[in-house]
Amino acid sequence: ALFGQFTLKHLNLRKQARQLENELDLKLVSFSKLCTSYSSSRDGRRGDSSDTTPLLNNSTQDRMFETMSVEIEQLLAKLTGINDKMAEYTSTPGVTSLNAALMHTLQRHRDILQDYTHEFHKTKSNFLAVREREDLLGSVRKDIESYKSGSGVNNRRTELFLKEHEHLRNSDRLIEDTISIAMATKENMTSQRGMLKSIQSRVNTLANRFPAINSLIQRINLRKRRDSLILGGVIGVCTILLLLYAFH
Repeated sequence: ALFGQFTLKHLNLRKQARQLENELDLKLVSFSKLCTSYSSSRDGRRGDSSDTTPLLNNSTQDRMFETMSVEIEQLLAKLTGINDKMAEYTSTPGVTSLNAALMHTLQRHRDILQDYTHEFHKTKSNFLAVREREDLLGSVRKDIESYKSGSGVNNRRTELFLKEHEHLRNSDRLIEDTISIAMATKENMTSQRGMLKSIQSRVNTLANRFPAINSLIQRINLRKRRDSLILGGVIGVCTILLLLYAFH
């Protein structure tokens, strides 16, 4: 009698497990179709400028997704409980002769539960990834449309600010180039001055030795000073003109 009662309970649990597995199979097929249609409808409406219908469809599909997710999770929980009960009956003393067959049946139900659970989580993750991606793209498109639909005054003001910023950057670059040229010129003139001093010291030595050359050297020095003043004036004027052009 005990063995018959055990067999009856085990068969009842197997029947419940098969019913839940059939329900889960149908639910997962519908769930997968919902996720696929959600992605397809988003792709089809990507170029649509109308907002009323897409928002309604998306909201309805989101509610259906949440409802079906809860239903599938509940069915998975019920099937898990049925499998746990079958595992308890399998370990009941007095059924050693049927233990191998019962363990095989239990393992098959557990494999089915694992496959359904994996399929559910995979489909759900794909749906959430598509929805997050589409929401992000929709937000970017709204920002772009909002920027494009802004008032002409704001757009004009923005353009002026951008032009002024670019003008300032160009002025900074021009000033930096001018300073670099001036520094290079200064270094070159310093080097030339050192060379000229060395030459002048030699010429002074010769002049002291040959008084007739002294007057010629003095005239050369006067011309050199005049040329230096002229060169300095030209450089100063060019620098002032560059600065005026940069801040114009």
